[in-house]
Amino acid sequence: MSCGQRNCLRRQRCLSQKVHPLPKPTTAEYLRGSLYGLAAVCIWTSWIIAVRYGIRTSLTPWDIVAIRFGVAGLILLPYLLKKGLAVDRLGWVGLAAIMLGGGAPLVLISYGGLQFAPAAHAASLFTALIPLYVAILAAVVLGEAFTAARRIGLVLIVAGVLGIVWGAGGTIGSQQNIGHAMFIGAGLLWAGYTVALQKARLDGLHAAAIAAVGSLIAYVPVYAINAGASLFNAPWRDLALQAFVHGFLVAVISFLCIGRAVRLLGASNGSAFAALAPAITAILAIPILGEWPATSDWIAMLLISGGVYIASGGRLPARWAGH
Repeated sequence: MSCGQRNCLRRQRCLSQKVHPLPKPTTAEYLRGSLYGLAAVCIWTSWIIAVRYGIRTSLTPWDIVAIRFGVAGLILLPYLLKKGLAVDRLGWVGLAAIMLGGGAPLVLISYGGLQFAPAAHAASLFTALIPLYVAILAAVVLGEAFTAARRIGLVLIVAGVLGIVWGAGGTIGSQQNIGHAMFIGAGLLWAGYTVALQKARLDGLHAAAIAAVGSLIAYVPVYAINAGASLFNAPWRDLALQAFVHGFLVAVISFLCIGRAVRLLGASNGSAFAALAPAITAILAIPILGEWPATSDWIAMLLISGGVYIASGGRLPARWAGH
């Protein structure tokens, strides 16, 4: 092969890897993407409740992380062996984003935050802030438009976050603020995962397999050395609940759903449905955990939910869509 032909092939390869914005989804695609997004959000609310319940009984966040990736890693290992690490599509930076934002680092930070702050705060500051981070990263990395509507959403989100901090006592360095900082950091990691998935046009299950198996290899042995067999002293019902919710629903099914929503709708629009998580989690936390949000929390959750929906490009009534 001549030098000129090799250069031509390199140019074609670069062009093929260039990220092009997705066309506006059709009504059928939007409906399918919406269903996938709603399914993922419903599962996300279940993990927040399950972790909060687990750490009130016999388990620690570290136990739950080991259960999650022990189960999910074994389930997805055959799939990953078949598909590979996809470094050619992700690049090393993208692979790191998938590992950090879908693996043990994300989960340890978010689960650990629930030791300091209630479930409703996790839903607002972690899940609900995801679309904001995704919108910003997608504008920089993928070239998605950062519209006036998204700027309005940002103002609403900041107002809601300040409301939650105020409801926690309004002081920097309080115990709840530690949890708040951990939730915000976890949201940023997840946003990197979402943008990397969209940029590489990677299937949601493939990305989930990379993150789960990587954490199975990196985290579970370290946990086993430090914790020994103490995990098996917990009641089998607690273990079975966490294995089903975290190891199967969250680590496999929700990642598959959000991956398909992102592929159908784009990184920002696919994340818009996280706006529903705060209200759903707060409502479920009342009968299950006995946690009643304060009035300021309800107001903050409404502001955040509306703000992230707008900031993520969620569909508006026709008479507003053109503004």
